[in-house]
Amino acid sequence: MQSRTPASRTGRPRNAAADTAILAATRQALVELGWSKLTLGDVATRAGVAKTTLYRRWAGKNELVVDAVAELFDELELPDRGSLANDIEGVVLQFAAILDRPEARSGLMAAVAESTRDDALRERIRASIVDRQKRLVLEGRARAQCRGELPSEPDPEEAARTVDLIFDMVAGAVVHRTLMSGKPADAEWVRDFTRVLLLGLAGGTQDTP
Repeated sequence: MQSRTPASRTGRPRNAAADTAILAATRQALVELGWSKLTLGDVATRAGVAKTTLYRRWAGKNELVVDAVAELFDELELPDRGSLANDIEGVVLQFAAILDRPEARSGLMAAVAESTRDDALRERIRASIVDRQKRLVLEGRARAQCRGELPSEPDPEEAARTVDLIFDMVAGAVVHRTLMSGKPADAEWVRDFTRVLLLGLAGGTQDTP
């Protein structure tokens, strides 16, 4: 698991142990109380720190919840299962399992809803979760290119657009499946999704009537 800390703010040096306790307490509160009833005071009590400690680190509840959920996604790893298809299936199943956790489900849904009217919060979600997890696409794409499963893209701008598109397709599909439709992203669904995704990645075309 990668060690991450929330965005730094001016003031005294950060205490990593306090950060870890606060983020863990936030996830516990999300499970037991849900986003609407979670308060910074309750999190501070659970973490064994003063409420002022939280306010020195986070502007409010939304930012704290984003960072607590972001740590869950940092647990994602891209397995080397011998082929691009198997690698994708492995990481998508991990992603779906994290989204099935109540703290991730309630925290992410609430933060996204709040971000529709808060540009700074939307940027925090992008920086803390989306951009950090694009590492998985970069790693998987590079591995598949070394295997000869995907062509190289010498143009950096085109490669960056491809990475963004792949991430959007995978994340969007899994989030919709698990959080919107309420249906499981089980092994069968993941296999079907991977097959459809790879048809596009391989540049496959279908005849149109």
